[in-house]
Amino acid sequence: MTTNNDQDYINQIINGDTKAFSLLVDRYKDMVFTLALRMLKNREEAEEVAQDTFIKTYKSLHKFKGDSKFSTWIYKIAYNTCLDRIKKNKKHFNDVAIDEFTEHQIKTIDHALDKMEQKEYQKTIQDCLSLLPNDDGFLLTLYYFEAHTLEEISKIVGITANHVKVKIFRSRKKLATILKQKLEPEIIEYYERERR
Repeated sequence: MTTNNDQDYINQIINGDTKAFSLLVDRYKDMVFTLALRMLKNREEAEEVAQDTFIKTYKSLHKFKGDSKFSTWIYKIAYNTCLDRIKKNKKHFNDVAIDEFTEHQIKTIDHALDKMEQKEYQKTIQDCLSLLPNDDGFLLTLYYFEAHTLEEISKIVGITANHVKVKIFRSRKKLATILKQKLEPEIIEYYERERR
């Protein structure tokens, strides 16, 4: 299931070519860092966890069997390393209250987002994701930005695909709550224009 290119690098590394590992690091470092940042909410800690993830990956590369994508395997290592760091720091993150949203409200929020310029849209999404509790931002990033399937995410976080689906649904509702607060001015402006 892993890409041939990744498997070629893995074989080279196992056969003693340590330089091939830097190619894998280059390929996955940004996403590993982003996922760590989503969970830890701290740049320095995310950098440390990303480093730890690649050290653990290197040391256990011989255990990778190729029955899932290499990205799934490395993201699972990153996820578990983040959990270890959270336990170590004994940090607790506030949960976002979930409001009930009608389909119309969500479409209105989507419409307001569509009106924003692409750069501003991406910044808004990133800002809102960073306000989510650690697991929520991690799951939404894997599902929407990395386009992992529920089955792949299930392997990464170690829960059933159905449980992942429920957690993603709840995470989306939390994100909608944050987006609603952040986009309230744009929504009001949209309604005022539509009434004219």
